[in-house]
Amino acid sequence: MIKPFTQWIGLLAVLLLGACASSSEDELRQWMTAQKNEIHPQVKPIAEPKLFKPELYGMVSEMEPFSNQKLTQALRKDSAQAALNGALIAPELARRKEPLEEFPLDTMALVGSMVQAGKPVALVTVGKLLYQVRVGEHLGQSYGRVTKITETEVTLREIVQDAAGEWIERVASLQLQERSK
Repeated sequence: MIKPFTQWIGLLAVLLLGACASSSEDELRQWMTAQKNEIHPQVKPIAEPKLFKPELYGMVSEMEPFSNQKLTQALRKDSAQAALNGALIAPELARRKEPLEEFPLDTMALVGSMVQAGKPVALVTVGKLLYQVRVGEHLGQSYGRVTKITETEVTLREIVQDAAGEWIERVASLQLQERSK
């Protein structure tokens, strides 16, 4: 007997909620209609498009920028630059690599220098090994060739590629490193 009573209360609650929902829905629609009627958009008119006026090419006596002659000149200049680049790197690629070219320059340390037979010799360490380096020998992985040895520095000429991919020369050096005990 208690069950039918709770069912009646549940049914009554559902009916009341349904009645409330329809009235709040009507209020919401009325409010939205009122808001829509109050809003008046202000749209600025679009400006008239500018009239396109073509210009004539005024440098007829000059070389046309897209002519075959201009392209030929550019290709000739590029091939001349490539020949210069090839002349710079070709001897380096044709020779046999020396032992100290296996190591990057920043892993080497200049620890001293001396003179043998009237010519300067640098003492360079790589890891725990000590090497004697003379002017004209190669160091590092950038085709570095020793150009000068002083008491405190070894100067090298390296051949590297720049951002455009062209081979250029640059100067690098190893400074004397003092050992800590």
